[in-house]
Amino acid sequence: MSLTITTWNINSVRLRMPIVEQFLTRYSPDILCLQETKCQNSEFPMEPLKALGYDHILIHGQKGYHGVALVSRLPLAEDYSTDYCGVGDSRHISAIFEKGGKRIRLHNFYVPAGGDEPDRAINPKFGHKLDFLEEMKLLKENAEPGVSSILVGDLNIAPLENDVWSHKQLLKIVSHTPVETDGMKEVIARGAWLDLMRQYRPEPEKIYTWWSYRAKDWDAADRGRRLDHIWSSADLGPALEEITVLREARGWDRPSDHVPVTARFAL
Repeated sequence: MSLTITTWNINSVRLRMPIVEQFLTRYSPDILCLQETKCQNSEFPMEPLKALGYDHILIHGQKGYHGVALVSRLPLAEDYSTDYCGVGDSRHISAIFEKGGKRIRLHNFYVPAGGDEPDRAINPKFGHKLDFLEEMKLLKENAEPGVSSILVGDLNIAPLENDVWSHKQLLKIVSHTPVETDGMKEVIARGAWLDLMRQYRPEPEKIYTWWSYRAKDWDAADRGRRLDHIWSSADLGPALEEITVLREARGWDRPSDHVPVTARFAL
């Protein structure tokens, strides 16, 4: 029995519903985890998704900014969201689902981008990002006995040298600075998470999930970063069959700057 989960920073779900529908029609993951939905709960486009068979939808949104959602063919239960850093942002949602005899807790995150200057003394957005990471270090993959865990989302950090187009040139660029990458590695270590993308495609292979809108020809320049992640508890590692980064989606009509990343498990 297979399980497929996709994570995608959609950068406004209402604006990009045509490509969301295109993706779901073509690839049909069991669960689609969206970030940066940029709408209040009442404005979320439920009906087009339900028409495609995604009857179980959990949303945690806010007006114009942030926002996360779980769009699922499978029933979702025990849902909650955590207000990281206590500022009222919609950056986390979680639920439990069952597949192949397993109960699995799914976390969907949108970590703050952190602004442009990697110095919390002059850039409060960067300080917010670092504080968010500190709170994520308390999240354990085995927090609930008998429940496996999957964590996905736009985590806005490319932690490894081959997660960016140029390690040396990006060391002082927000998303790849040592304080961020070390912080993410500590989140992984403390939580005993598996970085499934790197389990499937180890370094030194390059992996990118994001290409800037600023590039005149993003495909030719290929200056990408791996900002989107899929982690799991240790017991799900052997069940991983494939990780797919749908690079072509960056070239779709009115695209997000992130592309869908899908994990397939054999349960």
